[in-house]
Amino acid sequence: MTNHLFSLVRSSIPAPGKAFIETPDGSTLSFAELIDGTGRYANALVALGVAPGDRVAVQVEKSVPAILLYLACVRAGAIFLPLNTAYTIAELEYFIGDAQPTVVVCDPARREGIAAIAGKAGVKAVETLDATGDGSLATKAAAQAPQFADVARAADDLAAILYTSGTTGRSKGAMLTHDNLASNARTLVAYWRFTADDVLLHALPIYHTHGLFTATNTLLAAGGSMLFLPKFDADAVMRLLPRATAMMGVPTFYTRLLQHRGLTPDATRHMRLFISGSAPLLAETHRDWRARTGHAILERYGMTETNMNTSNPYDGDRVAGTVGFPLPGVALRIADPETARVLPQGEIGVIEVKGPNVFKGYWRMPEKTAAEFRPDGFFITGDLGRIDERGYVHIVGRGKDLIISGGFNVYPKEIEGEIDAIAGVVESAVVGVPHPDFGEGVTAVVVRKPGASVDERAILAALEGRLAKFKQPKRVIFVDDLPRNTMGKVQKNVLRDLHKGLYAR
Repeated sequence: MTNHLFSLVRSSIPAPGKAFIETPDGSTLSFAELIDGTGRYANALVALGVAPGDRVAVQVEKSVPAILLYLACVRAGAIFLPLNTAYTIAELEYFIGDAQPTVVVCDPARREGIAAIAGKAGVKAVETLDATGDGSLATKAAAQAPQFADVARAADDLAAILYTSGTTGRSKGAMLTHDNLASNARTLVAYWRFTADDVLLHALPIYHTHGLFTATNTLLAAGGSMLFLPKFDADAVMRLLPRATAMMGVPTFYTRLLQHRGLTPDATRHMRLFISGSAPLLAETHRDWRARTGHAILERYGMTETNMNTSNPYDGDRVAGTVGFPLPGVALRIADPETARVLPQGEIGVIEVKGPNVFKGYWRMPEKTAAEFRPDGFFITGDLGRIDERGYVHIVGRGKDLIISGGFNVYPKEIEGEIDAIAGVVESAVVGVPHPDFGEGVTAVVVRKPGASVDERAILAALEGRLAKFKQPKRVIFVDDLPRNTMGKVQKNVLRDLHKGLYAR
């Protein structure tokens, strides 16, 4: 038995001295240094008491050592648990309590607050890693030997847990196996034609499946290289673009770049591929990008629980407003949400998928896991879609009231609970409405108590520190009553329609 996911990395290394990562200051990390660095971090984790199957929770800024830490967890047989850097201490308490990690790695500024909640969850050590890659864990790793014997892992062993919320209840930890990640990386290398000659412009966060798995794992599996930006910056992207061959981004990247006067056919002539995902790409953005650059953005569809499911073709029509075809090895069907009857072509229903990419289930939630899978093994995504006469998959909405803003999942019920607790508020409804930069803008519709003076500024101020920034409403609208159906249920579709032009430019 081998270390399944890391074996893929080892087998793909083109030359030990070749650079895998280059940062804006010109420093590089070669594949040989990646092997040595992950060995040192793996030894440091073992010295801290991490055993195979243990969780390592990580909330750190994007850095090269953060990538080494992820791969060190894989090599040590641990389960990597990345956490959004925007999560507050109050939010982290649930994740740490639920996952019960052996080690938590965080920014030095957060160590004290996290240490206070870590003890209750049985955490053995709280280590630090800052935006430059320095910290207590980096110091410990530097003192370790680079040699490390990879812990044997089977295809079905867990490699990562990524938390994804539902519209009701607490967040759920999606359990991803070594084969979930390795098989998807191999598929994307072939489907998107990545080779060792590719240079990916990487401006995505790495606590999210897009930047960590879709981007990083795919380039590792191809033996390619990455230009590694700490975050998206249009000027920095345009400056580095001449040295890249491919870019993966969320729709916001493309809308911001379209506002950059340096974006021309000549500036993108050497690029072979622009990929968009994590949120719906407006057909208008697709058209504008093609007109400005001559390139058709390739849109695809994935989820935290499934990695990538579908993609527009590399060769052939990349149809705006669609997410293309099921990837090789992935079965996709449209079913009636209530009866589970498979629907004929063209009809709208819930998207269900099955394949080696589909996760193992939700961490410590066997009942929830069972409810999300059909008896024949298909996973019920909760997304509503249809398949057209050419076989292209269209996503038309979501069965639940999930909002995708800037590529991040936002669940209204959590925000509504916080708003409803504010003095002067009777009730609230949170919806996503079209936003030119974020895909959907988080929007709160609030009913005030008679005589209450609470306003938009007060509500936004009360949410600061309680919710991650990406969850906070972009606007708060006040109404006398929320629209309801005969059963008393708030009609969020009515609210979305009423306010669909709120963020129009």
